[in-house]
Amino acid sequence: MTRPTRTSILPFIAILLCTAMAVGQGTKITAPKNKYTISDDVQIGREAAAQVSMELPLLPENGDADSYVERVGAVLATAIPPQFQHPEFRYTFSVINASDINAFALPGGPMFVNRGMIEAARSEGEMAGVMAHEISHVALRHGTAQATKSQGAGPQLGAIGGAILGAIIGGSVGDIVAQGSQLGVGAYLLKYSREYETQADVLGAQILARAGYDPINLARMFETIEKQGGNRGPEWLSSHPNPGNRQERIAQEARQLQISPGRRNQSAEFAGAQEELRRMPPAPTMSEIASSNPRPNTGSGSRYPDDARVGGVVDPPSSRYRTVESEFFRISVPDNWMQFPGDTSVTFAPEGAFGNKDGESVFTHGAIVGIVDVSVSDLQRASDQYISGILQGNPYLTAEGRYQQTRLGGRNALALRLSGTSRITNQREIVDVYTTMVSNRQFFYVVQVAPANARRQYNKAFNGMLQSLRFLN
Repeated sequence: MTRPTRTSILPFIAILLCTAMAVGQGTKITAPKNKYTISDDVQIGREAAAQVSMELPLLPENGDADSYVERVGAVLATAIPPQFQHPEFRYTFSVINASDINAFALPGGPMFVNRGMIEAARSEGEMAGVMAHEISHVALRHGTAQATKSQGAGPQLGAIGGAILGAIIGGSVGDIVAQGSQLGVGAYLLKYSREYETQADVLGAQILARAGYDPINLARMFETIEKQGGNRGPEWLSSHPNPGNRQERIAQEARQLQISPGRRNQSAEFAGAQEELRRMPPAPTMSEIASSNPRPNTGSGSRYPDDARVGGVVDPPSSRYRTVESEFFRISVPDNWMQFPGDTSVTFAPEGAFGNKDGESVFTHGAIVGIVDVSVSDLQRASDQYISGILQGNPYLTAEGRYQQTRLGGRNALALRLSGTSRITNQREIVDVYTTMVSNRQFFYVVQVAPANARRQYNKAFNGMLQSLRFLN
Protein backbone atom coordinates (compact mmCIF):
# COMPACT_ATOMS: atom_id res chain seq x y z
CA MET A 1 0.00 0.00 0.00
CA THR A 2 1.19 3.53 -0.76
CA ARG A 3 1.19 5.62 2.36
CA PRO A 4 -1.23 8.61 2.17
CA THR A 5 0.60 11.93 2.39
CA ARG A 6 -0.27 15.24 3.95
CA THR A 7 4.86 10.70 20.75
CA SER A 8 -0.45 7.58 30.53
CA ILE A 9 -0.62 8.75 31.14
CA LEU A 10 -3.52 10.45 32.81
CA PRO A 11 -3.63 14.11 33.87
CA PHE A 12 -2.01 14.40 37.25
CA ILE A 13 -4.55 14.13 40.08
CA ALA A 14 -3.54 15.36 43.50
CA ILE A 15 -3.69 12.44 45.94
CA LEU A 16 -2.47 11.64 49.41
CA LEU A 17 -2.46 15.29 50.43
CA CYS A 18 -1.44 14.33 53.94
CA THR A 19 2.01 13.38 52.61
CA ALA A 20 2.75 16.99 51.68
CA MET A 21 3.06 18.21 55.27
CA ALA A 22 6.65 18.11 56.47
CA VAL A 23 7.13 20.31 59.53
CA GLY A 24 10.67 21.44 58.71
CA GLN A 25 10.72 23.66 55.63
CA GLY A 26 14.46 23.56 54.93
CA THR A 27 16.52 25.96 52.83
CA LYS A 28 14.67 28.69 50.96
CA ILE A 29 15.04 28.28 47.18
CA THR A 30 14.40 30.91 44.53
CA ALA A 31 13.64 29.75 40.99
CA PRO A 32 16.06 31.25 38.45
CA LYS A 33 15.20 34.01 36.00
CA ASN A 34 13.21 32.72 33.05
CA LYS A 35 12.02 34.63 29.99
CA TYR A 36 9.81 31.75 28.87
CA THR A 37 6.21 31.30 29.99
CA ILE A 38 4.66 28.34 31.77
CA SER A 39 2.85 27.47 28.56
CA ASP A 40 6.21 27.42 26.74
CA ASP A 41 7.46 24.79 29.18
CA VAL A 42 4.33 22.75 28.61
CA GLN A 43 4.61 22.97 24.83
CA ILE A 44 8.31 22.10 24.71
CA GLY A 45 7.88 19.16 27.07
CA ARG A 46 4.83 17.80 25.28
CA GLU A 47 6.52 17.88 21.88
CA ALA A 48 9.75 16.40 23.21
CA ALA A 49 7.88 13.65 25.10
CA ALA A 50 6.02 12.68 21.92
CA GLN A 51 9.36 12.32 20.13
CA VAL A 52 10.86 10.29 22.99
CA SER A 53 7.83 7.98 22.99
CA MET A 54 8.28 7.32 19.28
CA GLU A 55 12.04 6.85 19.43
CA LEU A 56 12.63 4.84 22.60
CA PRO A 57 11.20 1.47 23.75
CA LEU A 58 8.80 2.13 26.63
CA LEU A 59 7.48 -0.62 28.87
CA PRO A 60 3.70 -1.17 28.62
CA GLU A 61 1.95 1.31 30.86
CA ASN A 62 -0.35 -1.35 32.25
CA GLY A 63 2.62 -3.45 33.42
CA ASP A 64 3.36 -3.80 37.13
CA ALA A 65 6.66 -1.91 37.01
CA ASP A 66 5.35 1.04 35.01
CA SER A 67 2.20 1.34 37.13
CA TYR A 68 4.28 1.21 40.30
CA VAL A 69 6.62 3.98 39.12
CA GLU A 70 3.59 6.11 38.22
CA ARG A 71 2.19 5.68 41.74
CA VAL A 72 5.47 6.68 43.37
CA GLY A 73 5.73 9.63 41.01
CA ALA A 74 2.22 10.81 41.89
CA VAL A 75 3.10 10.84 45.60
CA LEU A 76 6.24 12.87 44.92
CA ALA A 77 4.48 15.35 42.63
CA THR A 78 1.90 15.96 45.35
CA ALA A 79 4.74 16.83 47.74
CA ILE A 80 6.17 19.69 45.66
CA PRO A 81 6.12 22.84 47.83
CA PRO A 82 3.16 25.11 46.97
CA GLN A 83 5.33 27.94 45.60
CA PHE A 84 6.66 25.61 42.90
CA GLN A 85 3.37 23.96 42.00
CA HIS A 86 2.30 24.88 38.48
CA PRO A 87 -1.29 23.72 37.80
CA GLU A 88 -0.61 23.68 34.05
CA PHE A 89 2.10 21.02 34.44
CA ARG A 90 1.20 17.35 33.97
CA TYR A 91 3.64 15.08 35.79
CA THR A 92 3.73 11.75 33.99
CA PHE A 93 6.06 8.79 34.51
CA SER A 94 7.20 6.19 31.98
CA VAL A 95 9.81 3.42 32.08
CA ILE A 96 12.28 3.00 29.20
CA ASN A 97 13.47 -0.53 28.50
CA ALA A 98 17.16 0.44 28.61
CA SER A 99 19.91 -0.86 30.88
CA ASP A 100 21.75 2.44 31.39
CA ILE A 101 21.46 3.99 34.84
CA ASN A 102 19.62 7.08 33.71
CA ALA A 103 16.47 9.16 34.13
CA PHE A 104 15.33 12.51 32.79
CA ALA A 105 12.38 14.86 33.04
CA LEU A 106 11.14 17.34 30.45
CA PRO A 107 9.69 20.83 30.93
CA GLY A 108 6.06 20.70 31.95
CA GLY A 109 6.28 17.33 33.71
CA PRO A 110 6.95 14.26 31.51
CA MET A 111 9.50 11.99 33.21
CA PHE A 112 11.26 8.92 31.83
CA VAL A 113 13.09 6.45 34.09
CA ASN A 114 15.39 3.82 32.61
CA ARG A 115 14.80 0.25 33.66
CA GLY A 116 18.49 0.16 34.62
CA MET A 117 17.94 2.90 37.18
CA ILE A 118 15.18 0.96 38.91
CA GLU A 119 17.21 -2.25 38.92
CA ALA A 120 20.25 -0.44 40.36
CA ALA A 121 18.39 1.18 43.28
CA ARG A 122 18.71 -0.60 46.63
CA SER A 123 15.39 0.67 47.98
CA GLU A 124 12.24 2.47 46.98
CA GLY A 125 13.65 5.55 48.74
CA GLU A 126 16.71 5.60 46.46
CA MET A 127 14.58 5.33 43.33
CA ALA A 128 12.26 8.03 44.68
CA GLY A 129 15.33 10.19 45.36
CA VAL A 130 16.29 10.32 41.68
CA MET A 131 12.68 10.98 40.72
CA ALA A 132 12.41 13.81 43.28
CA HIS A 133 15.62 15.35 41.91
CA GLU A 134 14.22 15.24 38.36
CA ILE A 135 10.85 16.64 39.48
CA SER A 136 12.76 19.51 41.09
CA HIS A 137 14.35 20.46 37.75
CA VAL A 138 10.84 20.62 36.27
CA ALA A 139 9.26 22.52 39.16
CA LEU A 140 12.10 25.09 39.12
CA ARG A 141 11.85 25.29 35.32
CA HIS A 142 15.56 24.71 34.87
CA GLY A 143 15.33 23.71 31.19
CA THR A 144 13.96 27.02 29.96
CA ALA A 145 15.91 28.93 32.61
CA GLN A 146 19.12 27.44 31.20
CA ALA A 147 18.02 28.54 27.73
CA THR A 148 17.28 32.04 29.06
CA LYS A 149 20.71 32.33 30.66
CA SER A 150 22.63 30.92 27.69
CA GLN A 151 20.78 32.43 24.75
CA GLY A 152 20.44 36.12 25.42
CA ALA A 153 17.92 37.14 22.77
CA GLY A 154 18.10 33.58 21.43
CA PRO A 155 15.91 31.77 18.90
CA GLN A 156 12.18 31.43 19.10
CA LEU A 157 10.43 28.74 21.11
CA GLY A 158 10.07 26.28 18.25
CA ALA A 159 13.79 26.39 17.54
CA ILE A 160 14.89 25.53 21.09
CA GLY A 161 12.75 22.43 21.63
CA GLY A 162 15.34 20.01 20.32
CA ALA A 163 18.13 21.84 22.12
CA ILE A 164 16.40 21.66 25.48
CA LEU A 165 15.57 18.03 24.86
CA GLY A 166 19.18 17.18 24.10
CA ALA A 167 20.39 19.06 27.13
CA ILE A 168 18.00 17.52 29.59
CA ILE A 169 18.37 14.00 28.29
CA GLY A 170 22.06 14.16 27.48
CA GLY A 171 24.24 11.37 26.13
CA SER A 172 22.89 8.66 23.87
CA VAL A 173 19.23 9.50 24.40
CA GLY A 174 19.69 13.02 23.16
CA ASP A 175 21.52 11.63 20.12
CA ILE A 176 18.61 9.33 19.31
CA VAL A 177 16.01 12.06 19.44
CA ALA A 178 18.14 14.66 17.73
CA GLN A 179 18.86 12.35 14.78
CA GLY A 180 15.14 11.87 14.21
CA SER A 181 14.31 15.55 14.52
CA GLN A 182 14.73 18.56 12.30
CA LEU A 183 15.75 20.51 15.41
CA GLY A 184 19.42 20.56 16.37
CA VAL A 185 20.88 20.16 19.83
CA GLY A 186 22.22 23.56 20.89
CA ALA A 187 25.73 23.71 22.33
CA TYR A 188 24.46 26.11 25.00
CA LEU A 189 22.33 23.39 26.58
CA LEU A 190 24.70 20.47 26.98
CA LYS A 191 23.98 19.88 30.65
CA TYR A 192 22.59 21.50 33.77
CA SER A 193 24.74 24.02 35.59
CA ARG A 194 26.20 23.17 38.99
CA GLU A 195 24.01 25.89 40.49
CA TYR A 196 20.89 24.20 39.17
CA GLU A 197 22.13 20.82 40.36
CA THR A 198 22.47 22.16 43.90
CA GLN A 199 18.95 23.59 43.73
CA ALA A 200 17.55 20.25 42.51
CA ASP A 201 19.42 18.36 45.25
CA VAL A 202 18.03 20.65 47.96
CA LEU A 203 14.48 20.78 46.65
CA GLY A 204 14.60 17.03 45.95
CA ALA A 205 15.46 16.40 49.60
CA GLN A 206 12.55 18.62 50.67
CA ILE A 207 10.13 16.80 48.38
CA LEU A 208 11.28 13.44 49.73
CA ALA A 209 10.68 14.54 53.33
CA ARG A 210 7.26 15.98 52.49
CA ALA A 211 6.36 12.70 50.76
CA GLY A 212 7.38 10.58 53.75
CA TYR A 213 10.82 9.42 52.57
CA ASP A 214 14.10 9.88 54.41
CA PRO A 215 15.85 12.55 52.27
CA ILE A 216 19.23 10.91 52.95
CA ASN A 217 18.11 8.34 50.35
CA LEU A 218 18.95 10.87 47.63
CA ALA A 219 22.58 10.99 48.83
CA ARG A 220 22.67 7.19 49.01
CA MET A 221 21.42 6.92 45.45
CA PHE A 222 24.27 9.09 44.22
CA GLU A 223 26.66 6.64 45.88
CA THR A 224 24.85 3.73 44.22
CA ILE A 225 25.01 5.42 40.83
CA GLU A 226 28.72 6.13 41.14
CA LYS A 227 29.51 2.56 42.22
CA GLN A 228 27.47 0.91 39.46
CA GLY A 229 28.31 3.32 36.66
CA GLY A 230 31.17 1.22 35.28
CA ASN A 231 34.43 2.39 33.71
CA ARG A 232 32.85 4.97 31.41
CA GLY A 233 30.95 6.60 34.23
CA PRO A 234 27.23 6.64 34.95
CA GLU A 235 25.13 8.12 32.14
CA TRP A 236 22.91 10.06 34.54
CA LEU A 237 25.77 12.05 36.03
CA SER A 238 26.95 13.17 32.56
CA SER A 239 24.01 15.57 32.39
CA HIS A 240 23.81 16.14 36.16
CA PRO A 241 27.32 17.29 37.17
CA ASN A 242 28.41 17.05 40.79
CA PRO A 243 28.31 20.58 42.23
CA GLY A 244 30.81 19.55 44.91
CA ASN A 245 30.20 18.03 48.35
CA ARG A 246 26.88 16.77 47.03
CA GLN A 247 26.21 14.07 49.60
CA GLU A 248 27.28 16.34 52.45
CA ARG A 249 24.97 19.13 51.26
CA ILE A 250 22.01 16.75 51.05
CA ALA A 251 22.78 15.40 54.53
CA GLN A 252 22.91 18.97 55.85
CA GLU A 253 19.52 19.68 54.31
CA ALA A 254 18.10 16.44 55.70
CA ARG A 255 18.96 17.51 59.23
CA GLN A 256 16.76 20.61 58.79
CA LEU A 257 13.74 18.59 57.68
CA GLN A 258 11.18 16.58 59.56
CA ILE A 259 9.85 13.62 57.64
CA SER A 260 6.11 13.56 57.12
CA PRO A 261 4.11 10.87 58.98
CA GLY A 262 3.59 7.62 57.13
CA ARG A 263 7.22 6.92 56.25
CA ARG A 264 7.79 5.27 52.87
CA ASN A 265 11.33 3.98 52.46
CA GLN A 266 10.74 0.41 51.36
CA SER A 267 7.79 -1.57 50.11
CA ALA A 268 6.92 -5.00 48.81
CA GLU A 269 5.89 -3.26 45.58
CA PHE A 270 9.46 -2.11 44.96
CA ALA A 271 10.82 -5.64 45.38
CA GLY A 272 8.04 -6.93 43.13
CA ALA A 273 8.80 -4.38 40.43
CA GLN A 274 12.50 -5.25 40.49
CA GLU A 275 11.69 -8.95 40.29
CA GLU A 276 9.40 -8.36 37.30
CA LEU A 277 12.14 -6.46 35.48
CA ARG A 278 14.77 -9.10 36.22
CA ARG A 279 12.55 -11.82 34.75
CA MET A 280 12.48 -9.93 31.47
CA PRO A 281 15.13 -10.44 28.77
CA PRO A 282 18.16 -8.18 29.31
CA ALA A 283 17.49 -4.59 28.30
CA PRO A 284 19.59 -3.03 25.52
CA THR A 285 21.89 -0.11 26.18
CA MET A 286 21.07 3.32 24.83
CA SER A 287 23.92 2.94 22.34
CA GLU A 288 22.39 -0.28 21.05
CA ILE A 289 19.01 1.40 20.74
CA ALA A 290 20.59 4.31 18.86
CA SER A 291 22.42 2.01 16.42
CA SER A 292 19.36 -0.11 15.67
CA ASN A 293 16.78 2.68 15.47
CA PRO A 294 16.08 3.50 11.79
CA ARG A 295 15.87 7.12 10.72
CA PRO A 296 13.32 8.55 8.36
CA ASN A 297 14.59 10.80 5.57
CA THR A 298 14.37 14.17 7.30
CA GLY A 299 14.31 15.99 4.00
CA SER A 300 10.67 15.11 3.43
CA GLY A 301 9.70 14.08 6.93
CA SER A 302 7.56 11.24 5.56
CA ARG A 303 9.84 8.85 3.67
CA TYR A 304 11.43 5.62 4.77
CA PRO A 305 15.23 5.35 4.69
CA ASP A 306 16.46 5.53 1.11
CA ASP A 307 18.15 2.14 1.37
CA ALA A 308 15.01 0.39 2.67
CA ARG A 309 13.67 -2.30 0.37
CA VAL A 310 10.35 -4.11 0.50
CA GLY A 311 10.60 -7.88 0.27
CA GLY A 312 12.11 -10.93 1.88
CA VAL A 313 10.98 -12.51 5.11
CA VAL A 314 8.77 -10.31 7.27
CA ASP A 315 8.73 -11.36 10.92
CA PRO A 316 5.30 -11.76 12.56
CA PRO A 317 4.26 -9.18 15.17
CA SER A 318 6.03 -9.54 18.50
CA SER A 319 3.95 -10.62 21.47
CA ARG A 320 5.58 -7.82 23.46
CA TYR A 321 4.35 -4.26 23.08
CA ARG A 322 5.67 -0.76 23.61
CA THR A 323 3.59 2.34 24.23
CA VAL A 324 3.78 5.31 21.87
CA GLU A 325 2.39 8.67 22.90
CA SER A 326 1.81 11.87 20.94
CA GLU A 327 0.23 15.16 21.87
CA PHE A 328 -3.23 13.74 21.08
CA PHE A 329 -3.19 9.98 21.66
CA ARG A 330 -1.48 6.97 23.20
CA ILE A 331 -1.33 3.53 21.58
CA SER A 332 0.55 0.23 22.03
CA VAL A 333 2.31 -1.47 19.12
CA PRO A 334 4.43 -4.63 18.75
CA ASP A 335 7.96 -3.83 19.87
CA ASN A 336 9.51 -5.24 16.66
CA TRP A 337 7.71 -2.64 14.53
CA MET A 338 9.76 0.36 13.49
CA GLN A 339 8.16 3.77 13.27
CA PHE A 340 8.36 6.61 10.79
CA PRO A 341 6.78 9.94 11.67
CA GLY A 342 5.20 12.00 8.90
CA ASP A 343 3.63 15.43 8.88
CA THR A 344 0.33 14.32 10.46
CA SER A 345 0.83 10.61 11.11
CA VAL A 346 3.21 7.88 12.15
CA THR A 347 3.66 4.59 10.30
CA PHE A 348 4.54 1.36 12.13
CA ALA A 349 5.95 -1.54 10.13
CA PRO A 350 8.28 -4.52 10.62
CA GLU A 351 11.60 -4.76 8.79
CA GLY A 352 11.19 -5.93 5.20
CA ALA A 353 7.69 -4.44 4.99
CA PHE A 354 8.58 -0.83 4.13
CA GLY A 355 10.58 0.97 1.51
CA ASN A 356 10.58 3.38 -1.42
CA LYS A 357 9.26 2.49 -4.84
CA ASP A 358 9.20 4.89 -7.78
CA GLY A 359 9.69 7.81 -5.42
CA GLU A 360 6.81 6.80 -3.14
CA SER A 361 6.80 5.49 0.44
CA VAL A 362 5.19 2.06 0.44
CA PHE A 363 4.57 -0.66 2.99
CA THR A 364 2.99 -4.11 2.96
CA HIS A 365 2.49 -4.96 6.65
CA GLY A 366 1.74 -2.66 9.58
CA ALA A 367 -0.36 0.37 10.40
CA ILE A 368 -0.68 4.14 10.05
CA VAL A 369 -2.07 6.26 12.88
CA GLY A 370 -2.76 9.95 12.35
CA ILE A 371 -4.83 13.03 12.97
CA VAL A 372 -5.61 15.80 10.52
CA ASP A 373 -7.73 18.95 10.31
CA VAL A 374 -10.73 18.63 7.98
CA SER A 375 -13.24 21.03 6.50
CA VAL A 376 -16.34 19.10 7.61
CA SER A 377 -17.61 18.04 11.02
CA ASP A 378 -19.65 15.03 9.88
CA LEU A 379 -17.74 11.78 10.44
CA GLN A 380 -19.03 9.95 7.37
CA ARG A 381 -18.32 12.86 5.02
CA ALA A 382 -14.81 13.23 6.46
CA SER A 383 -14.31 9.46 6.15
CA ASP A 384 -15.51 9.53 2.54
CA GLN A 385 -12.91 12.18 1.73
CA TYR A 386 -10.14 10.24 3.43
CA ILE A 387 -11.07 6.90 1.84
CA SER A 388 -11.25 8.64 -1.55
CA GLY A 389 -7.64 9.76 -1.09
CA ILE A 390 -6.54 6.21 -0.26
CA LEU A 391 -8.28 4.79 -3.33
CA GLN A 392 -6.83 7.43 -5.62
CA GLY A 393 -3.32 6.64 -4.40
CA ASN A 394 -3.94 2.87 -4.50
CA PRO A 395 -6.26 2.20 -7.48
CA TYR A 396 -5.98 -1.56 -7.03
CA LEU A 397 -8.03 -1.32 -3.81
CA THR A 398 -11.83 -1.42 -3.68
CA ALA A 399 -14.24 -1.15 -0.75
CA GLU A 400 -15.87 -4.32 0.59
CA GLY A 401 -19.41 -3.39 1.56
CA ARG A 402 -20.33 -0.34 3.62
CA TYR A 403 -19.12 1.36 6.78
CA GLN A 404 -19.59 -0.54 10.02
CA GLN A 405 -20.36 1.26 13.28
CA THR A 406 -17.69 0.69 15.93
CA ARG A 407 -15.84 2.38 18.81
CA LEU A 408 -12.35 3.86 18.76
CA GLY A 409 -10.70 5.20 21.90
CA GLY A 410 -14.11 5.46 23.56
CA ARG A 411 -15.61 7.44 20.67
CA ASN A 412 -18.12 6.56 17.98
CA ALA A 413 -16.25 5.43 14.90
CA LEU A 414 -16.59 3.92 11.45
CA ALA A 415 -14.77 0.92 10.00
CA LEU A 416 -14.38 0.00 6.34
CA ARG A 417 -12.43 -2.82 4.71
CA LEU A 418 -10.59 -2.34 1.42
CA SER A 419 -8.91 -5.10 -0.55
CA GLY A 420 -7.17 -5.81 -3.83
CA THR A 421 -4.10 -7.35 -5.42
CA SER A 422 -1.08 -5.36 -4.34
CA ARG A 423 1.19 -4.08 -7.10
CA ILE A 424 4.10 -4.51 -4.68
CA THR A 425 3.65 -8.14 -3.60
CA ASN A 426 1.25 -9.37 -6.31
CA GLN A 427 -0.80 -10.86 -3.46
CA ARG A 428 -4.25 -10.01 -2.18
CA GLU A 429 -3.97 -7.24 0.40
CA ILE A 430 -6.46 -6.36 3.14
CA VAL A 431 -6.65 -2.79 4.41
CA ASP A 432 -8.90 -1.96 7.38
CA VAL A 433 -9.62 1.73 7.96
CA TYR A 434 -10.98 3.06 11.28
CA THR A 435 -12.03 6.70 11.60
CA THR A 436 -13.45 9.01 14.24
CA MET A 437 -13.71 12.73 15.04
CA VAL A 438 -11.70 13.94 18.04
CA SER A 439 -13.11 17.45 17.80
CA ASN A 440 -15.39 19.43 15.53
CA ARG A 441 -12.75 19.68 12.80
CA GLN A 442 -10.11 17.08 13.72
CA PHE A 443 -10.26 13.71 12.03
CA PHE A 444 -8.44 10.67 13.47
CA TYR A 445 -7.66 7.48 11.57
CA VAL A 446 -6.03 4.08 11.94
CA VAL A 447 -5.14 2.14 8.79
CA GLN A 448 -4.07 -1.50 9.22
CA VAL A 449 -2.46 -3.37 6.31
CA ALA A 450 -1.47 -7.01 5.79
CA PRO A 451 -1.51 -9.58 2.98
CA ALA A 452 -4.60 -11.79 3.15
CA ASN A 453 -2.51 -14.94 3.66
CA ALA A 454 -0.83 -13.38 6.74
CA ARG A 455 -3.87 -11.64 8.15
CA ARG A 456 -4.58 -14.24 10.83
CA GLN A 457 -1.20 -13.78 12.52
CA TYR A 458 -1.74 -10.00 12.51
CA ASN A 459 -5.25 -10.00 13.99
CA LYS A 460 -4.08 -10.05 17.61
CA ALA A 461 -1.65 -7.16 17.09
CA PHE A 462 -4.19 -5.11 15.18
CA ASN A 463 -6.91 -5.70 17.77
CA GLY A 464 -4.47 -4.90 20.58
CA MET A 465 -3.65 -1.55 18.97
CA LEU A 466 -7.32 -0.60 18.74
CA GLN A 467 -8.07 -1.66 22.30
CA SER A 468 -5.06 0.23 23.72
CA LEU A 469 -5.86 3.52 21.99
CA ARG A 470 -6.52 6.42 24.34
CA PHE A 471 -7.09 10.06 23.44
CA LEU A 472 -5.30 12.55 25.66
CA ASN A 473 -7.39 15.65 24.98
